[in-house]
Amino acid sequence: MVPTMADLQLTDDVPPVADDGVWLACIECGETFAPFDEIRYTCDHCDGLLEVRYDDLPTFDEFEGSGVWRYNAALPFEEGITLPEGDTPLHEMPRLKDDIGVDALRVKHEGMNPTGSFKDRGMTVGVRVAQEVGVDRLACASTGNTSAALAAYGARGGMETLVLLPAGKVAAGKIAQASLHRARILEVDGNFDQCLDIVQDLAARGEAYLLNSLNPFRLEGQKTIGLEIMEEFYADNGEYPDRIVLPVGNAGNTAALYKCFRELVKAGAITEEQVPKLTGVQAEGAAPMVEAIENGYEDTRRWDDVETRATAIRIGNPVNAPKALPGIRETGGTAVAVSDEEITEAQRDIAGEGVGVEPASAASVAGLRKLRREGEVDSDESVVCLTTGHLLKDPEAAAEAGNEPEPVANSTEAVLDLIEEPSSVTETIRRQASKAADAPLVPALVASGLGVAYLYRKLRSKK
Repeated sequence: MVPTMADLQLTDDVPPVADDGVWLACIECGETFAPFDEIRYTCDHCDGLLEVRYDDLPTFDEFEGSGVWRYNAALPFEEGITLPEGDTPLHEMPRLKDDIGVDALRVKHEGMNPTGSFKDRGMTVGVRVAQEVGVDRLACASTGNTSAALAAYGARGGMETLVLLPAGKVAAGKIAQASLHRARILEVDGNFDQCLDIVQDLAARGEAYLLNSLNPFRLEGQKTIGLEIMEEFYADNGEYPDRIVLPVGNAGNTAALYKCFRELVKAGAITEEQVPKLTGVQAEGAAPMVEAIENGYEDTRRWDDVETRATAIRIGNPVNAPKALPGIRETGGTAVAVSDEEITEAQRDIAGEGVGVEPASAASVAGLRKLRREGEVDSDESVVCLTTGHLLKDPEAAAEAGNEPEPVANSTEAVLDLIEEPSSVTETIRRQASKAADAPLVPALVASGLGVAYLYRKLRSKK
């Protein structure tokens, strides 16, 4: 059975409530609202999610400048609270491309934004909207990156910032960012989804302006990821990518990219056939979107117990699922869950090309590898993997995934002696791999690219 989906059709009709060609529309009941006359996050009538709509959608020819605000013709304002953000690299990955077995592979590294994640794109727009509606206290629930970005952009805008974090579940690097930018940090005895419940309640009481991705203006900034990918990939390859693979937590990026592509099609900038397949990747311990795609659910079912080392996507109730699920289905994409071990291996693979990302970011490459192995992705496809946060967001995870420091005596001779010999870990792996070559499970492990990594992890854990 094909599930019913939210109405995401873009219309030519401009409602009377539009302000300078901008309005809000409910994706469930179609009700429209003025964009800035009142603070609202969902529909007044049915509580459905809202989208920002425009009477004039630009083509690529209308963009100029750099960064997020290069695309102001597709945004509610000419400029926002900016650090600046956007203009992130689209890295080539030649060895990884050959190893996975696709025609072209690029990594869009959103960790190169000012606070180290894609969230800056949403905040430059969202905090500008907060100024427009006249609020002075900003708030979010966060697994880390949102809090860092909101704190920085709130500080830039001279506003008070309140962040709620699940106690003991956020990487130290991210808490440090929010702290340094003078946010008030509240550690809640609960998970991210429970933090978001509280922040939504605070927003409903008028105590703060909510800047999680439930806020439709957040996603306007994030859709510029898609605009950059399309422009950059076309400039390098003369065509658009076949597929974009991205990590999924609250599903804001999936929703934002789908909106980007719908607007480009409506504007005549691309055809429907040129829209990349949106492919979501979640950790096995937090995979409600994958569950919905695999079972044909109309919406996700909340997971109350979620766990993964990829802290940025440790989310069991993705609020943007009603926008994101149609995006995956309508573009011919899919969703896949990967293990924490597969995520760590992908993090090492990306680092092997000189690019450092946090664990959640590496989920995209882990998912691509799994889908290629299963035959879901073809060898002739051109693929962009989105990596969402910098490796220094979670330095502890990076250290655990990387090489161990080797002690050495204080002399040049001692260093030379050490570097002329294979490292103990390398030598032991080689010895054990040779010794176990006839073991029945080893060929299967090696064939799937996990054998050496498995031995390496075992040695590290024993050490």
